[in-house]
Amino acid sequence: MLKIAFATAAIPSQNALLLTVADQKKLGEFGAKLDRKLNGILKRAMEAAHFTGAPSQTLTIMAPAKTRLSRLVLVGIGDPAKADAATFTHVGGGAAAALNGKDAQATLLIDGHKGLALSAGEAAAQAGLGARLRSYRFDKYHTKLKPEQKSALRSLTVATNDVAGARAAYAPLDKIADGVFLARDLVTEPANILYPETLAQAARGLKALGVKVDVLDEKAMKKLGMGALLGVAQGSIRPPYLVTMQWLGDPKAKNKAPVCFVGKGVTFDTGGISLKPGPGMEEMKFDMGGAAAVIGAMAALAGRKAKANVVGVVGLVENMPDGNAQRPGDVVTTMSGQTVEILNTDAEGRLVLSDAMWYAQETFKPRCVIDLATLTGAIIIALAHEHAGLFSNDDTLSRQLIAAGKSVEETLWRFPLGTAYDKMIESPIADMKNIGGREGGSITAAQFLQRFIKKGTPWAHLDIAGTAWQHKDKPLSIKGATAYGVRLLDRFVADNFESP
Repeated sequence: MLKIAFATAAIPSQNALLLTVADQKKLGEFGAKLDRKLNGILKRAMEAAHFTGAPSQTLTIMAPAKTRLSRLVLVGIGDPAKADAATFTHVGGGAAAALNGKDAQATLLIDGHKGLALSAGEAAAQAGLGARLRSYRFDKYHTKLKPEQKSALRSLTVATNDVAGARAAYAPLDKIADGVFLARDLVTEPANILYPETLAQAARGLKALGVKVDVLDEKAMKKLGMGALLGVAQGSIRPPYLVTMQWLGDPKAKNKAPVCFVGKGVTFDTGGISLKPGPGMEEMKFDMGGAAAVIGAMAALAGRKAKANVVGVVGLVENMPDGNAQRPGDVVTTMSGQTVEILNTDAEGRLVLSDAMWYAQETFKPRCVIDLATLTGAIIIALAHEHAGLFSNDDTLSRQLIAAGKSVEETLWRFPLGTAYDKMIESPIADMKNIGGREGGSITAAQFLQRFIKKGTPWAHLDIAGTAWQHKDKPLSIKGATAYGVRLLDRFVADNFESP
């Protein structure tokens, strides 16, 4: 794990140095001083490389003369007056990517730039977060990595004019990063290692942070009548579980209803009898990305001691096609008493969520419910991999989630709900069917879920099928699991529900 430290702003004598540069090639106090010492090499390099200091732009100068530095990396911040927290998380992420594991130690100097909108301490803290997020790797199953393939970077010192402010601001961010890394680890693990039982065990690990964790087994769920969730699980030799996690960080509000997050935890999805095509099926290990986000968010909230009462509920199953598997045409009875005709066993996530959401409402009487699920391929057709889909019965809740997502770059795009879409899931032999046809597939999935929200309960559904996993590196994460939703949910709670 990359260790982040903070120190008083100064140019180091050795190792790697990363230095911020503002738009139009404007060096800060230390950058200008270093450029004079090096006879203008920084300005010449910027001119030669067409480096302008635009946000996230980087320029590497190897072993600059007259220094013992292994490399000097210039990192752009753009217009200082417009530089916000996201700008500096990208500075940190860009720094970690530019080092590319070649140096064991490095210094990222957050230079003083005229007109900088963000405080020096906050800028340094956000840069530390960005560097840590981008440093994530999952190498536990590699046994023959060459030295040059391994990450050498072990510590990054962020140099700033406000060390105390940076340390204070970074402390909670470090815990949020822990939650992100936990979620990424869970999503990345292969399905022979991570299945309902072991994912439940991972959730139990939150007890060390003060989270109350309870696990319902198959017998308990049968007694509660969770026919939809259990129907999905019946084709697997792996038994299902439902896990609840309670973080009561606001003891003064013990009687106040908690915020509730619900996650889809299908640890592997073959599609069941409605079998998926073979190519790409290996990626279906990430079909528990919603559950991972909820577990990671609960870890983040507990880790930073959030002053709020929050509950996480995850339904954990494996969807397999054996002789006991659920069939198209079957009818199941949910915990709510509503019946569902199964037309496609690959539309299983909504079945898991229907019982999990009903149980959450019955048990905790939450002030709002937010579910996260890698639910539909249709959302990827609509939004590609740039936004998650948002569906909600409450405008205020939607605005709060959109604002939280925007601030941490986990963006949402709201879709409609309505009676016309609801009619598309009517069944001739049950209360509803589990798919509504090819058109509007993400919307009809959300309409299905809405039928399991009690009247008067604000609810939002986040379809994260396009954002839980990525096929190329991005500023704050490498190819693979993103842990989308962890930072969004943490910010949502911080902005709207934490006691001062």
